[in-house]
Amino acid sequence: MLFATHLLVAAGIGWLSGRPRGVSGLRGTPAFPPALSTGWLVAGAALSDVVDKPLGALGVFDVYQSVGHSALLLPLAAAVVVKHRHGLALAVGWGSHLALDALHMTVNGRAGDALFLAWPVLTRSDPLAIPPGEFALFYAGSPSFFLEAALWLAAIVVALRSRFGVGAARKSGR
Repeated sequence: MLFATHLLVAAGIGWLSGRPRGVSGLRGTPAFPPALSTGWLVAGAALSDVVDKPLGALGVFDVYQSVGHSALLLPLAAAVVVKHRHGLALAVGWGSHLALDALHMTVNGRAGDALFLAWPVLTRSDPLAIPPGEFALFYAGSPSFFLEAALWLAAIVVALRSRFGVGAARKSGR
């Protein structure tokens, strides 16, 4: 997925986590955990690419999904969740990035490329090692591109409905 979509999804998770929920639990305790920090969710979603794209561009690794995209960092993410007040949001953002990248590869018929999740233990035999700028051109028109476009369209509709009530039933003053 494109970088901006990772950030959009993370912001969406933050927005959803802050929405009012149903009934409280026993003795007035919240039925759900408190809202996740949107800023930390977005930071977590950005982290994988902020780490890995420069490493690929500098030739440190021959792929653009390495250290920051490896699910083998899950124990580190768990430690951040335990130690840092916003660690859960950071870890959820990072996890959403990995999940979206794996989904995008699967939808585009390259499920085997999701081996990036186990980097460096498992590596792809024929990685799609295209620099980010060229990748955007390669990506346009792929099945996953249309899925991504649908996500953006849904986000625009939700934003319009939230801000202006567009398409929402309005209450009459009577």
